[in-house]
Amino acid sequence: MEDVQMSPAQVAMAIDRVGVRDLRLPIVIRDRAKGAQHTVARVDIGVDLPAEFKGTHMSRFVEALEGWSEELDYDSMRNLLLDIKERLHAHKAYALFRFPYFLNKKAPASGRGGLMNYKCQLTGELKGDKPSFLLEVDVPVMTVCPCSKAISDEGAHSQRALVRMKVRMRGFAWIEEFIEIAEASASSPVYSLLKREDEKYVTEAAFATPTFVEDVVRSAAQKLEAHPQVSWFRVEVESYESIHNHSAFATIEKHT
Repeated sequence: MEDVQMSPAQVAMAIDRVGVRDLRLPIVIRDRAKGAQHTVARVDIGVDLPAEFKGTHMSRFVEALEGWSEELDYDSMRNLLLDIKERLHAHKAYALFRFPYFLNKKAPASGRGGLMNYKCQLTGELKGDKPSFLLEVDVPVMTVCPCSKAISDEGAHSQRALVRMKVRMRGFAWIEEFIEIAEASASSPVYSLLKREDEKYVTEAAFATPTFVEDVVRSAAQKLEAHPQVSWFRVEVESYESIHNHSAFATIEKHT
C-alpha cells in the first residue's frame, strides 16, 4: 500500500513535535509507604518530523504503549522513548505522563485518615541516546497574611495557595519529599478530612505561622536547593487571595 506519510510535503518545513495526545493508561508509581501505587495517566507522545516528509505514522505511537505494564520510572520511560524514536525513525522523541498521586493523610489532632490527591506530571525527552526528565508536582497549602494579622485587632485573612514545583534530578527521589517541602514552607498543609479538634489545631497553627507568598516560595526554593538529588528547579507559589479580586504569585528558578 502507498505510504502517504512518507511522500513529499507541500510545504517543506520541519515540525518540532507531532504526535498523539490524551491517551489513557494505567500505570504503577513508586509509593514510599506502600512500595507501589496504581493510578491512571493521561499520556502525550511525539517526535520531530523532517521537512521532507508529509506526515508521521500516528498508529505507531499507540503501538508503542500497547501492553504497557511497567512501573513509571527512569528505565521504563527511557525504553519507551527509545522505542518511539526507533519506530518513527525520528531524531527526537517525547513523552508526557499526567497522573494523580494519592496519599492517605492523617488529620493532625484526631489522627483520622483521608485521601489527598496531588497533580503530577513526568516529561521525558530523548535526543540521540541521552534522555532528560522533568518532574512536576502541584501541592495545595494554606497561608495566613502576616500584614493582615499585624494590623488587625482580631483575625487575619487566610486562603488556599498552590505550590507548583518543576524539578530535574540527578537520581531518584520520592514524590512525597516534594510534597513535604511544599507543605513545610506554608502556614499549614491542607487536609481532606478534619474533625473539630483538627480544625482548631490547623487554624491555630496556621495563624501562629503567617506567610506571604514570597515567604513560601523562598522557603521551598531553599529546601529544593539543598536537596541532594535536585539539579535544577522552578518553584511558583500562587495565593488565591480571599479578600482581593486577584491572585498573588512568586517564582524562583535555579540550577543547583
